[in-house]
Amino acid sequence: MKYIKLGIIGLVSIIVSTSCVPSKKYNELLEREKTCTEELAKYKKMSLDYESLAKELEMKFDLANKDLIKLRKDTSELGEKLRLLNREYKIVKRQAEELESSFDNLKNLSAKETAKLQAELKVKNLSLQEKEDALLGLEEELKIKEKLLSEREKRVNELEEMLRKKEDGIRLLKERVAKALKGFEGQGLTVEQKNGRIYVSLEEKLLFSSGSTTVQQEGVNALIQLGQVLETEKDLEIIVEGHTDSDKLTRSTSPKNNWELSVLRATSVVEIILANSQVNPSQLMAAGRGEFYPVSETEKAKNRRIEVIISPNLNELYEIISND
Repeated sequence: MKYIKLGIIGLVSIIVSTSCVPSKKYNELLEREKTCTEELAKYKKMSLDYESLAKELEMKFDLANKDLIKLRKDTSELGEKLRLLNREYKIVKRQAEELESSFDNLKNLSAKETAKLQAELKVKNLSLQEKEDALLGLEEELKIKEKLLSEREKRVNELEEMLRKKEDGIRLLKERVAKALKGFEGQGLTVEQKNGRIYVSLEEKLLFSSGSTTVQQEGVNALIQLGQVLETEKDLEIIVEGHTDSDKLTRSTSPKNNWELSVLRATSVVEIILANSQVNPSQLMAAGRGEFYPVSETEKAKNRRIEVIISPNLNELYEIISND
């Protein structure tokens, strides 16, 4: 961003010093530079926010799964404890019943023996009461755990369903984009899906003449097709990135360097999409990466490209995480 601004400021300085450009064009260039800078900062922040949100979502999802596994384990352990207590309860109850029977049978024994039996019966009754209380406590805890488990499973299922829908939507959109641009296969255009996004890569030979920022007619046709597919998708973020090779520009007129060339090319692509479709401008961002994000170390032509990166809007997922 710093280099783009320096390039644009340098461009403006040259225009002013040569006095070859009317003041109206100079003002338009200044306004365009200001707009590009503001929009780039805005959408860069949005991109970082959504990347952070995606990471937060993955972390929440992992934590939810861990909680779910722990709750299942706790529920299993509580169930086992409940079964053991039920068995002990039945044993103690049977012993108490046997003592009561013995007590009835030994009513005629001496007072000492009777007192002993009564004391044993009292101890057994106390033990039985303790077991009943523990059993009730475990049953109540089990109900709470089961409720928590049900709520956690519901939340995990909601997140899984939302993720599935987003993935299905991106997959279907990728198929539509690939179908719409099928006629440009072999002309430097590729469509692929990775990391939950769609990447439409258009090589320079399809869009621009060497060093130019004006899109050629064949490239215009491809961008019109792409825009007509994207205009029906209102829940997307679209980043148009310009890329160059590592050859330095030596000209004194605009564009003067690779940073400026990559940004101006990205802006030209955005303008064509907006002029020929109903895509909402707020969904688009034009950005330039200059020569610093190559895809090939041996083929410079592959590095001179435009990448249209299509990402799903994660606001709904963010709301689920916020309410968790």
